[in-house]
Formats: sequence, C-alpha cells, structure tokens
Amino acid sequence: MMKGSPVLLTLLLVSMLMTSCMSKSSADEAPRAERFYVSIGAGLVGELPPNNNAVEQAIEAYTGTDLQIQWIPLSAYDDKVRLMIASGELPKLIKLSNSPTYLSSLKAGQFWELGPLLQDYPNLSAPDRRYYDYIAVSGKIYGIPLFRDLGRAVIQYRKDWFDRLGLEVPVTLEDWYQVVRALTLDDPDRNGKNDTYGMVLEKRYNQDASSLLTRISVSQGGPNKWMVENGRFTPEFMTEPFLNTMKLFRRLYEEKLINLDFTLVDTIETAKIYDSGRAGIIVSGGNAQTWQDKLTKSIPGGIVDAAPLAGPGGVRLPGEPGNAGFLAIPKDAVKSESEVRRILKFLDMLLEPQMQTVIAQGVENRHWSAKDGYTEVLDRTLSLKEVKPYRDALLYLDEDHMSIEPVRQPELYVKNQLIGATYNNYIVPNPALTLESATNEERGKELEILISDAVTRFIMGHLDEAGWQAELAKWRQAGGDRMTREYEEAYGKVNQT
Repeated sequence: MMKGSPVLLTLLLVSMLMTSCMSKSSADEAPRAERFYVSIGAGLVGELPPNNNAVEQAIEAYTGTDLQIQWIPLSAYDDKVRLMIASGELPKLIKLSNSPTYLSSLKAGQFWELGPLLQDYPNLSAPDRRYYDYIAVSGKIYGIPLFRDLGRAVIQYRKDWFDRLGLEVPVTLEDWYQVVRALTLDDPDRNGKNDTYGMVLEKRYNQDASSLLTRISVSQGGPNKWMVENGRFTPEFMTEPFLNTMKLFRRLYEEKLINLDFTLVDTIETAKIYDSGRAGIIVSGGNAQTWQDKLTKSIPGGIVDAAPLAGPGGVRLPGEPGNAGFLAIPKDAVKSESEVRRILKFLDMLLEPQMQTVIAQGVENRHWSAKDGYTEVLDRTLSLKEVKPYRDALLYLDEDHMSIEPVRQPELYVKNQLIGATYNNYIVPNPALTLESATNEERGKELEILISDAVTRFIMGHLDEAGWQAELAKWRQAGGDRMTREYEEAYGKVNQT
C-alpha cells in the first residue's frame, strides 16, 4: 500500500468522520450527484443495517458510487424477485441463482451475458474458474458469484447444555433423536420450565444447498441431491438414508421436540430463538462465533461450540456450488454495454484489498483496530449489525485478500474456520450440479415444490409411507422421470471417453 494514495486517504478520512458520527463531506470526495448510481437487490438474513452507515459510506467513497441497496428478507426473496422480473422493476444488480426459478429468464436474454467481458477486469477474472463454471447457464456466464466455500455444514451446539446433561455430539440418527429430546425435555437451562427446544426449523428447512434434510441424510451415507451409479440417476428422496432422515423428523414432530409452526416461521424468527438461549443445536453454514456473540447478550454464561458434521462412516457433508448465488445485471435496468462495464468496474473494485477489508471487517477504528501485528474486532455486535450484511450481499473472497494484518479472532471462530478448512476431503458432490435438463428448466420448480410439500406433510403425519410413495409416483409422472433421463443423457455426454 502506498501511504500517500489519494484513494486510501479518502477512505481514512471517511473512517474518521464515521467514527465521530459527523456527516459525510470532503473536498477529496466527489459530490453525490456526480457519482455513478448503483442499485442492488440483496437478501437479508439478520438485522437490517442502519441507513447511511459507515461501511456503505466507505464503499461509496472508494468506488465513486451512490449505492441504493434494497434489502429483501431471505424467506421472501425468490417470490419478491420473481415479481420484480415480471414487472420489469429490477435494480441494476440483483442476486440470482441458476435454479429453476430463474433459468427461463436467464435463457430468455433478460440479463446481460458477462463472460466475454470478464477478461477486462483483473480481479473478477482471477478466482478459480470453477466458481464461474458452477453458475454457467448453457455455457454462458450471467453474473459474478458471491463466493462461498464448497462445503459449509457445521454442527453448532450449546456446550454448557451438553455438559450439564452429559450429551455427546450426535453421529447416528438415533443420537440426533436422543440429543434433541434431552435438550427439549430435560430442562437444560435449569429454570424449572418446559421452555427450550432441541432444534428449531424454519420454513426453508428443506430447500437449496442448505437443506437440513440433505445435510443430515448425506452424513448418514446418502447422496447429495442425486445419486449416480453406472450412469443411472436416482434423486436423494428415493434413497433409504433420506427416508430414514424424514422418519427422524417425523418422530421429533410427533413428540413435540421441534417447533410445530416450522412451516410458518422465517430465519429471522428462528435466529431470535437461538440467540435468546432457548434452543440447543443447529447445522449451519455460518460461524458459531456469531451465535456465541448474540447469546452472550441474553445468557452471559452460555457457551457455544462447533463440531464437524459426521455420521457412522465419519465426516461426510454435501458439497455446495461455491456461491450464495450471483449478481446479475438486468437489461431492463441497464440499457448499454458501457453502463454494464461501469458496473463491472465497481464489482472489480470491491475485490481490491482495501474494499475486501471494508466488506469483511468494516471501517478502521470503528469496527476494528490494529494491535501487536494483529487486527482486532472492536465491537462484535456492531460488526454483526453493520458489516455482516455487506459481507453476505457483496463480493468477498477470504482474509488473504484484505489489506490489513491477520485478524485476531476468538478461539471459537478459529475452530469453526479450521473445521471448514478440513472439509475438502469429505465433500459429497452433487453430480447434476452443472448438467442441463430441459424439464428442470421448464418444470423444475414445480417438481421441487411437489416433493418439498410431500416431505413436510410426511413429517407432520399427514402422509404415511404409502402416501409418500404415491407422491413419488406423482413426481415421476409430472416430469421427474423425464428429468432423470435428461440428466443421464447429459452425464453420459460429459463423461464420454
């Protein structure tokens, strides 16, 4: 870093102003009216960050932009974006995925193809090509991935409760039952009330790469979304490990060991239950330290710990697509290639070390400070409120791309990170992840809903095993068999020698 860089001086000045709660103005900073306007649609998991906060102002100052971020609760995200696509009222950047929900819009040419332009942006073109391969649609790149690890499922749990009740981290499905039962019924908080849950589910519990049933089923030896044997494909929900996992959750539901309203609550509500000290175990792609920080405010003596997701055969978890979606540029909102390039320049700047520092850690002397060769987080609660939403919504690689010294993190944070670092050898890939199926594009979402609804009805006791088999037959007749054949054909072409 050049100490005299005008850009860094601007960032430092902004940081000082934010710390003193003064309004933003500087002779070195372009007036807002002269900046490039960028609107972004982003998913929100936790709290809504404050308007005009220090992180957003620092990003605006460095990139010369006027940002407007529309935060959409994750539980309603797909429905909201579908309406925005239909009405032509999208922002300049919107988080999408190559799921059936968006495939038709992507293939219909409603978004700019970005692949041929990436070579002109050194930071965007630098990451491993697989990150882009995993978001390709018919070989074309329509967005910039929100980079994530390829395997992120970690067991996080209340260690103080486990120690108090003499529990071990669950391995078998029976272990999961006994642990959840004890955490619900055996008064782990010792308050004499029946007011705890072993585990809390939310209405997206069985969707996408973070599906709880997929994660646990894979740990028990099941496939990741699809099983392929001798070129023949079988969906996970037609395998024995998945059926047994469903039976576990049916048992938990029947005995009221999980929240009975799980089809209605969203992630914000379930997070509040965990953070207030009323639930004991979760399988999460986030860091356990986040839970610990929030729990401490409610239960000062509460202790969170983390462990790898493992089953009878050892550590085993589903591989994920290496992204939390991608940022796409809609043609309705951005009319010219020159404006596309200006947006790509903005995204390219976000991957520069100075911006990676802001996105990952926030603003110096407000969210972090340097001390003894390390960087320390000053206020973890403030960081969760003002920094984490941007780390989730914008481009972030890892700490190696930041401009600051190594970050001194709590022991639990480091432990969670180390678990993830060991996962590459234990990831079970989804063999259909990059394969194309016309039926998936046309009816994939409908087929997905058919099965996910059937899973929920089975868990709630509205379907017996015969009823479950009848739902599988409906899925096959509605296009499931055709989609399976198409995946087999695509797999055969890819693996021809």
